[in-house]
Amino acid sequence: MAGKVPLLEQMRRNPRADWTIDDIARLCAEHQIELETPSRGSHYKTISPYIAGHLTIPAARPIKPPYIRSLVMMIDLHLELRRQASLGD
Repeated sequence: MAGKVPLLEQMRRNPRADWTIDDIARLCAEHQIELETPSRGSHYKTISPYIAGHLTIPAARPIKPPYIRSLVMMIDLHLELRRQASLGD
């Protein structure tokens, strides 16, 4: 019996699925990326301590595939930079 596929890998494999902002929040929490709730409007910001800038994601359902692909790429970069930072310590 195969183990459960991590959420990041699920998003990588199927960015067209019916992803919600709750899925985004769970993924960000798993990888220590801040998800800033909107003060106005409906766009959330994902912020990594290792990457300059942020990614803006609308909370509308379903979240469109380009936003999911961008988030996956951001997390991949975040993980790589975090790994490099830990090697430099």
